[in-house]
Amino acid sequence: MYNQFGRKQIIATIQIRGRREPQKKEEQYRINEKIDVPVVRVVGDNVEKNIYNIKDALRLAENLGLDLVEISPAANPPVCRIIDYQKFLYEQKKKQKEIKSKTAKIVVKEIRLGPQTDEHDFNFKLKHAIKFLQEGNKVKIDILFKGRTILYKEQGEEKLLKFAEALFEYGKPEMMPKLEGKKMMMILAPKK
Repeated sequence: MYNQFGRKQIIATIQIRGRREPQKKEEQYRINEKIDVPVVRVVGDNVEKNIYNIKDALRLAENLGLDLVEISPAANPPVCRIIDYQKFLYEQKKKQKEIKSKTAKIVVKEIRLGPQTDEHDFNFKLKHAIKFLQEGNKVKIDILFKGRTILYKEQGEEKLLKFAEALFEYGKPEMMPKLEGKKMMMILAPKK
C-alpha cells in the first residue's frame, strides 16, 4: 500500500527520468586546435597570404590575439582565416539575414468562381482581383465543377479567359486555364 508520501516520491522519480539532456550545437567551422590537417593556406588582415604548417599558423593567430578559422575545408590545402571568431559568426549571420530580407515573398490569393457565375458576382470578384494584383500578389482563379456541371467545361474556360482579359492591364496570365480533376484553374501575375 502506498501512502501520500510514497506517491509523491514515485512522481518525482518519473519526472527526473523524463528530462532530456541539452544537445550541443555542432559548430559550422573548425577553429584553432580542432583543425586537424598538417598544412593550411592562411589569409586575413595584417597577415601574409601563404601556406603554413598548422603549428606555425596557430602560433601566428595566437600572437595576433585572434582565432584560426577553417573557411574552406574542401580546398587543397584547406583555407583558414585569422579573425576574431565571434565577430566572424556575427558577420555571417548578418549576411544571411540580409540575403533573406532581399528575397521576394510571393503571396498567392485565391478567387473561386462557378461555371454559371452571374455578371454581378463576376464583377465583384474582379474588383478583388484588381486589388490583389495592385498589391503585388499573384491571383489564382478556380472554377469548381460540382456534380454534373463538369459538362460545362468550355463555359468555365470561357469564364476564366474573360476574367484574364478584364485584368489585362493589371496582370498577365502566368498559367493558362488547366483542368485538374473537377477544378479548372488559372494563375495571373501582377505587371511590374
